[in-house]
Amino acid sequence: MNSGFLLAVLLMVAPAIAAATFFKRIEYSTIVAATVDVVIASLLYYIRPPVGTFFVDNVSWVFIIMICSVFLLSSIYSLRYLSGKTRGFGLRIYYLLLNLFVISMLFSALINNFGLMWVGIEATTISSALLIMTEKTEGSVEATWRYIILVSAGVTFAFFSVILIYYSFGTLNVSAILSMHSRNTFFARIAVAIALIGFGTKVGIFPVHTWLPDAHSEAPSPVSAMFSGVLLPVALYVLFRIYEIDPDPELFIWLGTLSIIAASILLGYQSRYKRMFAYSTMENMSLALIGFATLNPLGIIGSLYLLISHSFSKAGAFYSSGNFLKSTDTKNVEEISGTWKNMPYSSASMLMSSLGVSGTPPFGTFFGEILILYSLAVGNYIPQLILIVIFLVTAFIGINYNVSRMIMGEPANFKEPGRLMPAVSIISASIPLLIGAYFLVVFNALV
Repeated sequence: MNSGFLLAVLLMVAPAIAAATFFKRIEYSTIVAATVDVVIASLLYYIRPPVGTFFVDNVSWVFIIMICSVFLLSSIYSLRYLSGKTRGFGLRIYYLLLNLFVISMLFSALINNFGLMWVGIEATTISSALLIMTEKTEGSVEATWRYIILVSAGVTFAFFSVILIYYSFGTLNVSAILSMHSRNTFFARIAVAIALIGFGTKVGIFPVHTWLPDAHSEAPSPVSAMFSGVLLPVALYVLFRIYEIDPDPELFIWLGTLSIIAASILLGYQSRYKRMFAYSTMENMSLALIGFATLNPLGIIGSLYLLISHSFSKAGAFYSSGNFLKSTDTKNVEEISGTWKNMPYSSASMLMSSLGVSGTPPFGTFFGEILILYSLAVGNYIPQLILIVIFLVTAFIGINYNVSRMIMGEPANFKEPGRLMPAVSIISASIPLLIGAYFLVVFNALV
C-alpha cells in the first residue's frame, strides 16, 4: 500500500479512534488524535497519495493543515472553556461531535469525487448543527434551526450542480474532469452557477449568508473558531474545485464584491463582538473567493495565504471572545472596557486577532489581500477593485474601533479565565505573524 494513501486514511482514522473512546476520557484522546493529525498533515506535504481515491495537491493540502491545526487548538481550548459551564450536552457528547465534525471536513478535502465531496459537506451540517446548541440556550436552539434550514436548502440546491456535472462529463472524478481539455459545455456552466449559490450558502456569501451571524454568536467559542477557521473554507474549497470546471470570473468576482460590501456595512452596526467577527468571516471568505475566481496564480496564492492566516486569526478572535465572555458574562461591546489592566493576555490576543482578520501588516492576511488585489488590477477588474478597497478599509475601522473600546478605557473588575484559555488564544493569534514573516522571506528570496 502506498505510504501517502496510508497517511490520508490515518488522517481520518485518528479522530475516529478518539470518537470510539467515548467512555474513556474522550477529551484527552481527542487532543492526542488532533496532535497526530497535525503530524500526519505535515507529512502529507512531502508524501502525497497517488491520484485515485484521494486528490491531494498544494491547494487541498493547505485546507487539510488548517483543519488539523484549528482542531488541535479548539480541542485544547475546550477543556477549560467547558469546565463548570451549564451545558445541554455533556463533555463526552461534545467531543464526540467535534471528532465527527473534523472527519467530515477532512473527507471533503481529501476525496477525489464531486459527489462524495457533497456528501462530506452535508455530513458537516449534522455534527456542526448539534455543536451550535451545546449549551441549549434559547438563542442557540433558534440559531441551530435557522442554520439547518438555510444550509440544508443550499446544499440540496448544490446537489443539482453535482447532477449536472455528471450529465456533462459522465464522471464525478475531480482529477479526471479537471484534466479534460474540452470542458466548456452549457450544462457545465449551469452547474458552476448553481454551485455558487448552493455551496455559497455554506461559505456565507451574500445574500445566502443569514444563518452565519446567529450560528457564530450562539455557538461555544471553540466551535465558532472551527466554523470560521475551517468549515467555511472547506466549503469554499469544494466550490473552487467546481469553479475550475468552467470558470465565470465576472459572476464570481461581482458577487464576491457585493458580499464584501454587505459584510462591511453590517459589521459596523454590530453591538455584539462575536457577531462582528462573524461578519468579518463573511468578508474574508468573499475576498478569498474573488482571488480564486481570477484564476491568476498570484490570486490563488493570495487566497491561500489569506485563508490560512485568517483561520488562525479568526480562531484567535473567537478564543479571545470566549475569554471575555467567561470573565465578563456579556457579549455586548458596550458593557466591556479597560480589559488591558486585569486581562493583559486576553486583551493582547484580542488585539492581535482583530488586526490579523482586518488585514494589517505584517500579518499573513495582509499579504494575501495584496496579492488578490494585484491580481484584480492585472485582470482589469478596476471597478470591483476600487469598491473592495473602500469597504476593506471600512471593515478595518469597524472591527478595530470596537476592539479598542473594549480593551482601552477605565479598567473594570475583570480577570483572566485561568491560564490555558489565554495561552491558546495568544498562540493562535501569533501564528499569522509567522506566516507573514515567512511570506517576506520567500518574497525577498524571489526578488
